[in-house]
Amino acid sequence: MYHTWMRFFTPGPAHHRLGLACLGVGLQYGALPTVGPRVLDHHVAVVISTGAGWYADPEGRRTPVTAPALLWLTPGVPHHYAPDPGTGWDEGFVDFTGPAAASYTELGYIEPDRPVVALSDAAGPRAVIGRMARAARRDNPLLEVETGAAVHELLVALRRARADLAPDGEAVLKALARDACLPLTVADHAARHGMTPAELRTAVRRGAGCSPKDYLLGIRLGRAKELLAATDLPVAAVARRVGYDDPAYFSRLFTRRVGMAPVRFRAQQGRAVPGGWSNQVPDPADPPVIGRTTGRAAP
Repeated sequence: MYHTWMRFFTPGPAHHRLGLACLGVGLQYGALPTVGPRVLDHHVAVVISTGAGWYADPEGRRTPVTAPALLWLTPGVPHHYAPDPGTGWDEGFVDFTGPAAASYTELGYIEPDRPVVALSDAAGPRAVIGRMARAARRDNPLLEVETGAAVHELLVALRRARADLAPDGEAVLKALARDACLPLTVADHAARHGMTPAELRTAVRRGAGCSPKDYLLGIRLGRAKELLAATDLPVAAVARRVGYDDPAYFSRLFTRRVGMAPVRFRAQQGRAVPGGWSNQVPDPADPPVIGRTTGRAAP
């Protein structure tokens, strides 16, 4: 015996242009029927909370599936799977499509070559699916936008729940973030961690979905923006603070990646105030009292 609830949607062209569109959501449990063999033209994330079963690849080779786990069903790839007939499993599924799926695949959030992914805990992804199910009432005027936005959230939750990744990032990523503004090359960073540059590239690609150079650059430019917006430091001093001894090179790099020169960014975003910015992340539920000092920006 099994139980099934599901809803399917037909988002319009504008919803697809938002990046990801939700095509359906469902919750099922028990001794569910075998799925496939079949081929889809869109993505499906199947989150299995309890139970066990199997997944068969296009050549018919079976991989055991034990909860908590994720099944990635990707467009154009034949798939075939089922829970154990005696025990069944508890699953939530989300069908989705959209141009942003290619970028999520490039970043490693969607893995077409890895259809069965072990999860450390299915609670986070299942909570997102639960919210999508509640939004799926037919009289919800925000249905397509609300569920489409939740697909982005689901992909982040699934990435965080992967059993082979630390939820808050690998230790090497934390160390790179801490030392990002030091005037070090990627090879220097690798040596500091007892790794070859190739090993560092693999670790960063696996954990952050990008190269070490892009990971460090994102942090450096983010810090440079903060300094430009919150201080009156000359551009050359900002460049040095974020690891660039050549201010001209920094300005060219900033302009190419941000789309405007540092001086123009400062003119648009400058928020310098006496006492500087706070380093403490505010709690929206407990806003600071006006006039009370909460901290000062780091030099």
